[in-house]
Amino acid sequence: MKVELKKGATLKMPTHCLSLARGESDQFYASCFDGGIYSVPKTRWKKPVMLAEHQNYASGVNWSPAARHLISAGYDGRLLWTNPDEEKITREVKAHDFWSWQSAISPDGTRIASSTGQYLCGGYKYEPAPEKEPSVKVFEVHTGKQTHAFEHVPPVESVAFSNNGKFLAAGNLMGEVRVWDLTTNMEAARIKTANFTGWGIIKGHYFTGGVFALAFSPDDSEIFLAGMGSTRDPAAGNGKQLWERWKWQEGKVEQTGSANDGEIGQGLMETLAFHPGGKIFAMAGRLFKGQWNTAIFDLETGSRLAHADTKMRVSKAIWNEEGSRLYLAGSSGQPKERKDLEKPDWGRIKVLEVEVS
Repeated sequence: MKVELKKGATLKMPTHCLSLARGESDQFYASCFDGGIYSVPKTRWKKPVMLAEHQNYASGVNWSPAARHLISAGYDGRLLWTNPDEEKITREVKAHDFWSWQSAISPDGTRIASSTGQYLCGGYKYEPAPEKEPSVKVFEVHTGKQTHAFEHVPPVESVAFSNNGKFLAAGNLMGEVRVWDLTTNMEAARIKTANFTGWGIIKGHYFTGGVFALAFSPDDSEIFLAGMGSTRDPAAGNGKQLWERWKWQEGKVEQTGSANDGEIGQGLMETLAFHPGGKIFAMAGRLFKGQWNTAIFDLETGSRLAHADTKMRVSKAIWNEEGSRLYLAGSSGQPKERKDLEKPDWGRIKVLEVEVS
């Protein structure tokens, strides 16, 4: 298999884009650092339109085709239902007492999941203290009613539904992924890996990193994790670019592969997305050292097929419906001082044209 990447359009957004969702007819929506939920313009000459606003960072945005609504999550602990046609919030749910780190919509668009949790020292080894509320919650899209609440070790940084919609997985700071059966409300599997968690000794003594992104393989037999290899400098982000794959079904949990050392550099990987065709996947994030911050991998072999340095920090990667374009949401030139946060248009959405042969 051969994959070629070509640079496409670049769209400026008011602030860093933490998440991105694809709606109808390849209309995209972004959630941003300023709390805004935006309709993404289809041309670089138009301005993004704010549809709704959280009281803190808007960490996630999801499109429900079943309800024809956006459901967004934020550091204010709220879930907001927004009608993009009317540019109107139609429902608000207080989901968490702390931040929503990440949210995900079920494949049929009928359920929304959100993860939370604060890292507080729980003992002399600096292990996280127990959660103060269930770290993972699931809500009905049509009613806003909570249907599931699952325990985990906080903070829980990532969450994902299986492709068949029957299972939910969530990964935390300590490299632990729990999988639940949504039909029985029982835990189905537990994955533990130390490779994504670092212990800071240079500028602070605490755990860093964790599983920043999760995705089930197209046939749901494996779970892919993305993040950063361990580092002793919490501020540097200089651990290796990392993904791992794990079998989890039928009571057998085992690692089946990982990123090849000769094909990766250093940096925090924040997002992982499978191509609609199911044979390749993308991983992207922030580059510390190396050749790329966005790469395409072969699902069967795990080999890197193509890569690009997009000169930005990528927090979310989304394919278009045909799989011919990869949309990357994040920012360029992240502000270094508080006053710089007020400067407009440092958020970015960049498009990579993808040719697969």
